[in-house]
Amino acid sequence: MHVHVPHLLPAPPKPHYNAAALRFTVAASAAAPAARKEKQAVIVGGGLAGLAAATHLTALSVPFTLVEASDRLGGRVATDVVDGYRLDRGFQIFLTAYPECRRVLDYPALRLRPFYPGALVFLGAGEPFHLLSDPLRLPLRSLSALLSPVGTLPDKLLVGLARLRAAATPDDAILSALETTTAAHLSRLGFSPSIVERFLRPFLAGIFFDPALDTSSRLFELVFKRLALGDNALPEDGIAAIASQLEARLPAESLRLNTRAAAIDRSGVTLDTGETISGELGVIVAVEQPEAEKLLPQLSTPQKPKKSNNSERSTVCLYFTTNRAAPVQDPILLLNGSGKGIVNNMFFATNVAPSYAPPGKVLVSVSLVGSFAGRDDAELAGEVVRELAGWFGADEVAAWRHLRTYRIGFAQPDQTPPTNPAGRDPRVGDGVYVCGDHWCSATFDGAMVSGRRAAEALAKDAGLS
Repeated sequence: MHVHVPHLLPAPPKPHYNAAALRFTVAASAAAPAARKEKQAVIVGGGLAGLAAATHLTALSVPFTLVEASDRLGGRVATDVVDGYRLDRGFQIFLTAYPECRRVLDYPALRLRPFYPGALVFLGAGEPFHLLSDPLRLPLRSLSALLSPVGTLPDKLLVGLARLRAAATPDDAILSALETTTAAHLSRLGFSPSIVERFLRPFLAGIFFDPALDTSSRLFELVFKRLALGDNALPEDGIAAIASQLEARLPAESLRLNTRAAAIDRSGVTLDTGETISGELGVIVAVEQPEAEKLLPQLSTPQKPKKSNNSERSTVCLYFTTNRAAPVQDPILLLNGSGKGIVNNMFFATNVAPSYAPPGKVLVSVSLVGSFAGRDDAELAGEVVRELAGWFGADEVAAWRHLRTYRIGFAQPDQTPPTNPAGRDPRVGDGVYVCGDHWCSATFDGAMVSGRRAAEALAKDAGLS
């Protein structure tokens, strides 16, 4: 079965970026950690925030040791290569307009492959998919969607106006604006329940893992601005290529994998083996929020009431493969706007980046929002296949083979109001600093900004900046 959708334009050309990306020099004569005699810093955690902190300490020639509990760096920004398939751990899309990422990363080296600027919306079995395109980039294509049942005509005009307003609003104004939930904010902007339920809710739930749309309106506006100014993209080598690029700039002898921190104080870090690593210059804690609160109990002081049912940010990502041509041939996100089923969004990853699968194979990525803890992987995969049979036809999905299921229990920190997406002071004690997307905005950029700020604060306090 071939799904009938409006003819899409060819995938947009790859965006051009400033080739003068920030680069750093690593001293070749750095001493091995065990032989260090000079004072050093310690970074706990090798996710994006920890890698960003290490990158900036390297640029400042500040000695450090980075300890990471797992066997690799990158944290949640990870890709597994399985039988020639590149499987990102969870649905992740890179927004090219992130300003910190533009400043630090070498975009051409990532070989970014953009998505079509829009989405196909599924409203029910037997119905055609409905195309929504970015009205700023493809105004003529957007005209064809004006009468679609995905929202009203005023809704379509509001989307264009909201994109224009977001693109023109300074970040400072967004971060200091009156804060509410995204759901309340969309209502205040005038969007009808039709476009919220059929398009905006599944689209934003795929970004924030928050179908209730309790996420801060400030974070929504910030991400909406990035969507207006840049592309959604995937690196050819998988989302982990972002972390790998940062790792390549660091002195290998300063990195210790399979090394778990058990306690932290001003003098350094004690590992679960009992070994102590001295951190005379300071300690940067760059782990996920739950682990940070274990290592630094002072962080767990409640700053706002938690809504136990709505603050969970979990997701399940399932991958399938097939030898048959994809029923949708374009590099576009597909959203479940029907209000039924467990699938939130999906896409054919090989339409975006053919390198995600061996030649002749198609890679299918399906995302659910929530933990689905009561269902095992086989049961969940079977339910997804049965549901998607209503999207593409039973014969089509019968040819799909399940590859792997990823359950991401902590996909993002809670971003319900009140928040501070501009970021908090990294100093949490004498010589102790915190960074991560829970300390800034829950985005790639937020993690990297917080890592840089922690490194800058440590260097300044140590008199090394």
